[in-house]
Amino acid sequence: MPLPSPARNILSVSAMMLLGLAQTAATQPSPRRALLALSKDDHTLAIVDPATLKIVAKAPIGPAPHEVIASTDGKTAYLSNYRGDGYPLISVVDLMSQKALPPIHTGALTETHGLAFVGGELWFTAQGSKAVARYNPATSAIDWVMGTGQSRTHMIYVTPDENHVYTTNPGSGTVTFMDKITSPGPGGQPTVDWTETQVRVGRGDEGFDISPDGRELWTADAQDGTLSVIDLQTRQVTDTIDAHIVGSNRLKFTPDGKYVLISNLRGPNLVIYNAATRNEVKQIPIGHGAAGILMDPVAHRAFIACSPDNYIVVLDLATFTVTGHLDVGGQPDGMAWAIRQ
Repeated sequence: MPLPSPARNILSVSAMMLLGLAQTAATQPSPRRALLALSKDDHTLAIVDPATLKIVAKAPIGPAPHEVIASTDGKTAYLSNYRGDGYPLISVVDLMSQKALPPIHTGALTETHGLAFVGGELWFTAQGSKAVARYNPATSAIDWVMGTGQSRTHMIYVTPDENHVYTTNPGSGTVTFMDKITSPGPGGQPTVDWTETQVRVGRGDEGFDISPDGRELWTADAQDGTLSVIDLQTRQVTDTIDAHIVGSNRLKFTPDGKYVLISNLRGPNLVIYNAATRNEVKQIPIGHGAAGILMDPVAHRAFIACSPDNYIVVLDLATFTVTGHLDVGGQPDGMAWAIRQ
């Protein structure tokens, strides 16, 4: 009897990922501190030695990859497959063997995108389902889902204590704040509930970051070209900066919290703002557009994925000058650190 269409999709994607087990050979061991960078064109994850900026291995990661995160122990990478080739999934890579593992099928949670790994679990957004979910690797199960009711729930941040979840919703121009409330229950067992607050910012807010002191959340509003600043204690927008960055994609604070870097998919420059004065500091020509940004607090530099140019820029944060380029494959985008414990 022929398999129904969804089952065929599951088996075909799984077969493709498992084929990578035989095709990908580890030529060099993964460094204890590894830079992970995905290629959207090649459907591969590059494992890079940050000391030499040399690629030690590549692993297959399935169709339409966008973001990547590593487990706390630095041994596993998870990658959101935005389209999933007809079936929602998250790719998984064993960073020790440098091979693809069977993917996580997310069922009705479609268009997986933003990722965070906190408390031993993988948190992710599902744009097509307007939701946030949590996957437990120990049980191989999705154990929590919460809807936002907002359009294109996109990027995600989870506080270390797992009590707060923040997401951007570019289709609605909002930031969702999810807060866990724990109270005494029957028999002394705690009762857990979640509250949800929507804060309106600029249109098309995709990239965002939390200031290192934990006081502010900044969003890059792609359609309006603005930057929105939210006070995390009051959950109020305290400043809207007319930055004129139409097409902004990602926003990251420097590790010292003094500056904010904004990439632009539609423009040639990386834009840098002073976080305290809210003034533009510099625009740096880096190519024909840029997406992912990753800070390197150890070497005091930043990596910026210039997707249209098929390279990653290496930026010195002391001088704000470009010091090199890294080729990990066509259309680089999401990046992350994997630090083996």
